[in-house]
Amino acid sequence: MKNKMTHFAIHTDNIERAKNFYDAVFDWGFNSYGQSDFLQIKAEKTENGELIGALQSRKYSPIPEKIIGLECTIGVENIEEIINRVKNNGGQLLMPKTSIPYVGWIAKFLDTEGNLICAMQYDNSAR
Repeated sequence: MKNKMTHFAIHTDNIERAKNFYDAVFDWGFNSYGQSDFLQIKAEKTENGELIGALQSRKYSPIPEKIIGLECTIGVENIEEIINRVKNNGGQLLMPKTSIPYVGWIAKFLDTEGNLICAMQYDNSAR
């Protein structure tokens, strides 16, 4: 799974309103995950539905401007290499390599056009 989009985030002002909208429009399922203002999105409502994204409060955004659009995550093999590539190719690192316990290592950056992108090196031993 090299350099494939693996996750997206939809930033919300009202998570319940957003959940109701996406449930009604796409029939997605949702899982609680930690905070009350963060939900995992499943492609379907079954118990083992594939996790495809997140609904999350705007407070989790690393930039002060209101994001209109989706924050996408790209699965990568080596997060340090990707961080170096971002820096060497005109990107701006916003969040350094950070662990998401039992998931992997994430970094967030702006591309040359100001789009927010995440890179994730999946590693269930991350702490």
